[in-house]
Amino acid sequence: MAVLAGLEQATGGRVVIGGMDFTALNEDDLARARRGRIGIVLQAFHLLPTMTALENVAIPMELAGIDNAFNEAERELNRVGLGHRTAHYPAQLSGGEQQRVAIARAVAARPQIIFADEPTGNLDAITGAGVIDLLFDSRAELNATLLIITHDPALARRCDRVVSMQDGLLVEAA
Repeated sequence: MAVLAGLEQATGGRVVIGGMDFTALNEDDLARARRGRIGIVLQAFHLLPTMTALENVAIPMELAGIDNAFNEAERELNRVGLGHRTAHYPAQLSGGEQQRVAIARAVAARPQIIFADEPTGNLDAITGAGVIDLLFDSRAELNATLLIITHDPALARRCDRVVSMQDGLLVEAA
């Protein structure tokens, strides 16, 4: 997923996302290519500990030049059920709440593609199911492509297409 999202360079071949050859772009160009087009939800959340939930969602939008970033961030946090936690720091949030902040951050800029790497890996079953529903709802609302990396067969069954890999090689596509 890191290669597909342009977070790491491919060691061979080409990665073309949205008509752009990510393998031909430098770090700054990759950041510009991702900005507003790609939302990323990582298993480890990657929230900035010195920023509130609202700031964690709004600051990347502000850096991307999106108008009304804080209003949009608040709207997304309300949508994921965290409107009452906007002033809380990551350490004050549960794992499920942190993951919902990460989802709000990923979808706030209304991306065309959402990448989610084991989005429920650190969550209990009930919280994980809610997070997955949020991702699928966001995909539908944005008419975006959602690419999920998972080991969960039940989650894979919810997807329109499943590609299975083993030891870095494609073993099945359905």
